[in-house]
Amino acid sequence: MADLIEALREGLPPEALVDDPEVMAAYGSDMAGFCPAGAPAVVVLPRTVEQVQHVMRTATATRTPVVAQGARTGLSGAANASDGCIVLSLVKMDRILEINPVDRIAVVEPGVVNATLSRAVAEQGLFYPPDPSSWEECTIGGNIGTASGGLCCVKYGVTAEYVLGLEVVLADGRLLTTGRRTAKGVAGYDLTRLMVGSEGSLGIVVRAVLALRPEPPRPLVLAAEFPSAQAACDAVCRIMEGGHVPSLLELMDRTTLRAVNDMTRMGLPETTEALLLAAFDTADPAADLRAVGELCAAAGASEVVPAEDAAESEMLLQARRSALVALERVKGTTMIDDVCVPRSRLGEMLDGVAEIAEKHDLTIGVCAHAGDGNTHPTVCFDASDPQESARARVSFDEIMGLGLELGGTITGEHGVGVLKKDWLAQEVGPVSLELHRGIKQAFDPLGLLNPGKLF
Repeated sequence: MADLIEALREGLPPEALVDDPEVMAAYGSDMAGFCPAGAPAVVVLPRTVEQVQHVMRTATATRTPVVAQGARTGLSGAANASDGCIVLSLVKMDRILEINPVDRIAVVEPGVVNATLSRAVAEQGLFYPPDPSSWEECTIGGNIGTASGGLCCVKYGVTAEYVLGLEVVLADGRLLTTGRRTAKGVAGYDLTRLMVGSEGSLGIVVRAVLALRPEPPRPLVLAAEFPSAQAACDAVCRIMEGGHVPSLLELMDRTTLRAVNDMTRMGLPETTEALLLAAFDTADPAADLRAVGELCAAAGASEVVPAEDAAESEMLLQARRSALVALERVKGTTMIDDVCVPRSRLGEMLDGVAEIAEKHDLTIGVCAHAGDGNTHPTVCFDASDPQESARARVSFDEIMGLGLELGGTITGEHGVGVLKKDWLAQEVGPVSLELHRGIKQAFDPLGLLNPGKLF
């Protein structure tokens, strides 16, 4: 270990190296539960591409595993350290290098916080759509690594659709450039898309070219209360079948609403079984909300309330953004599932989760990006109770199994990491898994990059 640290020091400033065990402990894991994490040999916080290259050359020479990290807000264990590894924290590489309103691109380093970029481009009348719930903390590099989504994916899509090009340091220290800066480009294999969602297993992203859009109008939001989750999901199907394009279509069940009220005192309706939030950022959002409100009423909504202004809309959106934090307070610990199903089967998914909760005597709150079928069943449990913890783990797996049975996927935006790697093999099948391993071998023949993750 001393030789490793000395070799790293040859190409790094003193402040970039952390080997104090107490400090390194803070870099051990992300926010996922039930995921083992090891003790790193050293934490490195580079500021330049050349420093990252030096780290990877040293890792290759010493055969030391490397785990790349951003803000560690992930929910799958993808950023968890392994014993004796180099933790490569990229949070100090946090410069916005370029914002180009003509080409509608931004060039950024991986440590740029999502919200920081969003605000910077907004000053030039532009918009970076991906907005994970942790957008005030999470970094662009982490968003790319886990292919994260967010609240507005129903209209604008996920992170992968906004990554045009990358600079990536490979396992042996070489610098790979992928993709383009142009609006179009189809030369060669799409290595950029391959990197998005690879969870640091193929290379270290050190620069990204991101697509931007013109800033849309401020959205207006409608809240609709429903007597059942099925009725709310029926409304979702009617809205999408009707050709409407909301910028947001979110669902919160009764358990989630109560948790948010307990934490925020917002006065949300607790007697309803499901609350649907629909937003439009069109030129005439009020007209869109009226049309969607009629569809909600036809699906059985007990009350439909359109926001009167941007301030009221923002309050409703803040309630949705608070959901996961609020559910953590119910029992102290949560396991957040991330199962995405076809919209047409969303009602079956929610009913199935309720049955799983009753079967295992657990509190499971559901919030969902209903417009794209991405559900977040959140198992609330007391981690100090071994029996309840065991039931929580079983229920988590049963929810993933339910999602696959309904034609869905085990993760819509959180990634695989440690938490779901056994399920990845079940979803993709043996032929695909063999190709996954072959790609990993081509990029990382020594198996140094984020070992033990994905598969």
